[in-house]
Amino acid sequence: MFTLKRLFALLFVLLLTACSGNAGGTDLPALSASPTLASATDTPLSPTETPVPMAVTVNGEGITLDEFNAELARYKTAQAALGKTVSEQEAPQIVLDELVAQLLLTQGAAEAGFTVDDAALQARLDALVAQLGGADKLSAWQQAHGYSEAGFRSALKRAVAAAWMRDKIISAVPNTAEQVHVRQILLYNEEVAQSYYNQLQAGADFDELAVLVDPITRGDLGWFPRGYLADQAVEEAAFSLEAGAVSAVIHSEAGYHILKLLELQADRPLSPDAFLALQNRALTNWLANRRQQSEIVLNVN
Repeated sequence: MFTLKRLFALLFVLLLTACSGNAGGTDLPALSASPTLASATDTPLSPTETPVPMAVTVNGEGITLDEFNAELARYKTAQAALGKTVSEQEAPQIVLDELVAQLLLTQGAAEAGFTVDDAALQARLDALVAQLGGADKLSAWQQAHGYSEAGFRSALKRAVAAAWMRDKIISAVPNTAEQVHVRQILLYNEEVAQSYYNQLQAGADFDELAVLVDPITRGDLGWFPRGYLADQAVEEAAFSLEAGAVSAVIHSEAGYHILKLLELQADRPLSPDAFLALQNRALTNWLANRRQQSEIVLNVN
């Protein structure tokens, strides 16, 4: 979605597609009461276990350092296979961001009443074993990709819950929206752009100038909703116009724009591309809000 670089690895896309049954939503059994402390005559207590090192914790729930290092190695291997180079500084941050996003989504799913119990998780694993042709095939795959048995189960459980929450978020995006149909004159020099604007103010025809600048598309941007364009200033200018009106020169990273609003519809069906963009935006905004509200502790540089 948003666009979120690599929020879900290809493995989990495969797993969630192959094993599409809904996970169960049963509550965990209550913990038993704490035992009474030993007296001086009782058998001495065993030494306290050393806490497992955590790479990151989100609202008290963490990813172990071993899990993080394994995921980082998989990420580097995947990038190398694609012929891409990621710096030693960028790679850990990318992986940390993805793991934090998964934890936030998993926690959101739990708050919404969705949990993955042991039986549901085992059912997904059994389906995967059947698909791959045996438990030995799955075990070999796990070893080849740096997964321990426990680490694989943990990652799969987290991915299932995160995917459920992701789908819940994007399913709330309507498939219709207020949209504008816009034509633009895009130039790469401010003085030239201002000269075109002056010509328009003097009575020049917008469409004729747009064809001169871009004979192929004639400057037609098509229909788009709010939240679709990368540059917010251009988008805001487009939605502030009345039909037939022309904007002033607008500067963006792409260049200097002059816009003309052709049409506006209050409730127009979204194109597949625009619908996906709004779903990405909804997911990105949800994660950004959750990060602001959460306690996130990073233990790796």
